[in-house]
Amino acid sequence: MSLKVVSVVGARPQLIKAAVVSEAIRKHCSEVLVHTGQHYDYEMSDIFFADLELPSVDHHLGIGSGSHGWQTGSMLIALEEVLIMETPQWVLVYGDTNSTLAGALAASKMRIPLAHVEAGLRSYNRAMPEEINRIVADRFSKILFCPSHSSVRNLEKEGITNGVHMVGDVMYDAMLHYLPKAKDRPSPLERIEVAAGAYALATIHRAKNTDDPERLAAIMACLAVVETTVVFPAHPRTREALRTNQLAIPENVRLLEPVGYLDMLMLEQGASAILTDSGGVQKEAFWLQVPCVTLRDETEWVETVETGWNVVVGVDPERVQAAMNRGRPVESPPPVYGDGKAAGRIAELMAED
Repeated sequence: MSLKVVSVVGARPQLIKAAVVSEAIRKHCSEVLVHTGQHYDYEMSDIFFADLELPSVDHHLGIGSGSHGWQTGSMLIALEEVLIMETPQWVLVYGDTNSTLAGALAASKMRIPLAHVEAGLRSYNRAMPEEINRIVADRFSKILFCPSHSSVRNLEKEGITNGVHMVGDVMYDAMLHYLPKAKDRPSPLERIEVAAGAYALATIHRAKNTDDPERLAAIMACLAVVETTVVFPAHPRTREALRTNQLAIPENVRLLEPVGYLDMLMLEQGASAILTDSGGVQKEAFWLQVPCVTLRDETEWVETVETGWNVVVGVDPERVQAAMNRGRPVESPPPVYGDGKAAGRIAELMAED
């Protein structure tokens, strides 16, 4: 009988990772793809299935948004029913969302071995829901797929050494695979009438930045000091927070609807700099050799900072201005996140275990 893996996704970054990992897994195992519905609108979910040619979802739980407790609890109930029905040998989770936490809890309670992609990341800020989610997932996992050597060291500090593998970052796999396809499409730069190198790109979505009106106002002040046009594809949560709190959009900021993964890669590649609170975008900026300014107080992706391609500034306009004027690093980004073959290693290790 073929080994069966239930893969749990729910948010935009997980869809990107699953696009390459699912293809690799299906060469070795039978996969059941479960979408929790955490990102449920077209711009944040369906467009990614279309752009990335993801396999059809076998179970769509349709959970939607809500408080952390309600959302995670609803996912846990629904995932338990799926796991009873499918009887897999593995549950695979990605990253650090509530979908990750629910998948980890469901697998653990049903004594199904758990595999965690992007294991070992730490911000060391337990006020972040994502930090709790990733710690729990790592504790419950039988096999832990780390994107970098620093994530392996983080697990060692916590006494987790069994089943730990440094495979590289699957988002690097995805970028290498999809960037040529993105370049073959009509350019989003032409559509929004901006020239490559003549704009900065901004992405803001984390709850800490969008749910606090004062912090969100400070972010708008940060964007206002950027001495060029700022292209800002706004996450639905961010757009609603701006509207609810009646925050003015700076004159240099062009607010856009969310864009798909392929268009986002082209916007990133064409930017003179990127301002973001997204972990995935920090890494994509690093790989595309675009200077990044992180609008958070810490980052899990410490290698991007250590190599000079990323600066963590919080939401201080003066620090943003200084970071934007720092110039480009002399050295190209080193291969700290692997060689773009992480998905194949993940599939092989799961088939062998």
